[in-house]
Formats: sequence, C-alpha cells, structure tokens
Amino acid sequence: MDYRDRRAPAEHAFAEAFRLQSEGKVQDAERLYRRSIALFPTAEAHTFLGWALSLRGRFADAIAQCNRAIEIDPDLGNPYNDIGAYLIQQGKPEEAIPWLEKAKAAKRYDCYHYPHYNLGRVYELLGRFADALREYRGAVERARERDTEYPHASLAIQRVEAMLKRQKTSS
Repeated sequence: MDYRDRRAPAEHAFAEAFRLQSEGKVQDAERLYRRSIALFPTAEAHTFLGWALSLRGRFADAIAQCNRAIEIDPDLGNPYNDIGAYLIQQGKPEEAIPWLEKAKAAKRYDCYHYPHYNLGRVYELLGRFADALREYRGAVERARERDTEYPHASLAIQRVEAMLKRQKTSS
C-alpha cells in the first residue's frame, strides 16, 4: 500500500477513534489513533492520541504525542494548547504560559478561544485577576468569531469581576 492509499484508511481510523473517545471508550480510541498514525501520521492524530492518554492520567506520554504533532505541523494550535492544559492539570501553571501563548499565535486552529480560556485559568490561579479577566474576555470574543458562545468563559468573567470588586471594597 503506497502513501496515497494509506491516507483514507488512516482518516477512517482517526474518525472512528474520535467517535469512540466521545463515547468514553478511551482505550479503544487510543488503539485506533495509533493505527491511524501507523498508516499515515498527522499532527491531528498525534494530538488526539495525546488527549486520550491524558484522560488516563498519562501526561508525560500525552505531552510527547503533542511534541510529535508539533514536529509534523508547527502551525497547528491544538498541541500547544493541550500541552498547556496538561501542565495546568499537573499543577505547573507557570510552565503552561508559553505553550498557551504559542497556541494563541498559531496559524491554524479552529478553537482559538481555548488557549485564551486556559491562560485565564493560569492567571486566576496565580492571583493575576486583571490578566485573567483579559484572557477570559478574549475567549468570549474568539468564540463569537466562530458564531458560538463559550459559557465557561462568561462564567469565569463574572467570577473574576466579583473577585476584583471584593478586592476594591476591602482596600
């Protein structure tokens, strides 16, 4: 099977893996992401394999898959954001910042609102509420560019605005 002939089965395996992961069948999804990669490696397949691994708590392996995705396609924003999210989950918010900034600047990304939201989470964790508010607002704006709402960011804005208001009144 030559290069072109492997692409369609790889895309099919990837789509099936995504479906299974959406149904909570993470180990089955992982197997199919690996099959997709063996047939025709793409940045997306490595990124989504990383996501599946992260759901099983395998953050080092997830980050390694994202780094492989970046090697294949450095313009794709997903793996940068995902690395940032995994670092947040591991309690390393400061380390997440440069990855999330790279995700925001990526040339290709369907969901630019995610790195803004994740940066908001980082800044909120660090007590940098004005920065958090800026990023959460950025998440809402970027979601609107896709004609969608992002309620997580809207709720985060309300929460941080309330914190800032409390800070002002207690000063």
